[in-house]
Amino acid sequence: MKQHRGIRPQDIVVLLKIASKGTKPWLMKHLSEELNISASEVSESLNRSVLSGLIAADKTTLMRSALLEFLRHGIQYTFPQRPSALVRGMVTAHSAEPLRNLIESHEPIVWPYAEGNVRGHGIEPLHPSVPIACERDSHLYQLLALVDALRIGRVREKELAMVELENLIRQ
Repeated sequence: MKQHRGIRPQDIVVLLKIASKGTKPWLMKHLSEELNISASEVSESLNRSVLSGLIAADKTTLMRSALLEFLRHGIQYTFPQRPSALVRGMVTAHSAEPLRNLIESHEPIVWPYAEGNVRGHGIEPLHPSVPIACERDSHLYQLLALVDALRIGRVREKELAMVELENLIRQ
């Protein structure tokens, strides 16, 4: 195992993918295929997450409370973003479900993505493969959009995002 050098953005993507599966069993190779991340990187991600206490030593049991605590208190400081210039992309944060129905905004936030159909202020996703993975998995899409609301949002947006994340992750 490589030396632990702290959590990386793709680790959050892997953990949220596991959360999106709920109680369904999964294999590392399936995570790799579904996220478009190499199998070795998924394996290293799980090792870092074990050391961080975000997944149990068996590498299958998600530590849901720890993940929610990290998302609530750490994500905005660990992987901050500021919306940039207008780009074409895929909506995220408060511009995507489930916050879209709770927060009215005339300035969409998007992940830059050539296949996207919305023009908005861009933020970088946690991993370059996120838009493709989210096209395949709407539950993962909701989780990652909520995490982006935590990364860039104001107090009200963050509070609403945490309520939704707790509902989705604790299922």
